[in-house]
Amino acid sequence: MLKKKKTEVYALGQHISMSADKARRVIDQIRGRSYEETLMILELIPYRACYPIFKLVYSAAANASYNMGSNEANLLISKAEVNGGTNIKKLKPRARGRSYPIKRPTCHITIGMKDISLDDKDVEINSLKNPRWKKKHTTAGYYDMYSSGGIWDKK
Repeated sequence: MLKKKKTEVYALGQHISMSADKARRVIDQIRGRSYEETLMILELIPYRACYPIFKLVYSAAANASYNMGSNEANLLISKAEVNGGTNIKKLKPRARGRSYPIKRPTCHITIGMKDISLDDKDVEINSLKNPRWKKKHTTAGYYDMYSSGGIWDKK
C-alpha cells in the first residue's frame, strides 16, 4: 500500500471572543495568498481580528515546517474559514434589582496551508484568486481641451 505524502496542514482556533462576521472580513483578504504576503497584510490591517488570525497563520506555518519539513516560501493559504461558536452569556446588574443578559459571540477559525513544492501538478498562486468579474470598461484617452480650441475660441 502506497502512502501519499500530505501536502496540507491545519491550525484551528476555537472559542475566539469576537463575532464571526468581523473575523470573516479579514479572512476574505488573505484567502489564496502566500504566507509572506499574508503576514504583511495582517500586520497592516487595523482590525482587532488580525491578531488571533496572525497567530493561527503563524501556527499553521510552524506545523508545516515541523510535520512536513516545508520551507515558508512555498506555503500558500489554501483554506481559511470562520464558523460561529457559542455565545458567552453573562448577567449584568441593573437598576431596582433587575438583571440584564449580555451575550458575547465567539467563533472558530480554521487556517489550512498547502505546500506547493510537494504538489504533483503545477499550481499557480493566482489560480485561487480569480476574480468573479472582468473589467468591461476601458480607460479613456487623454483629451486636451486647450489645444483643440474648445470653448475658448468663442467671443
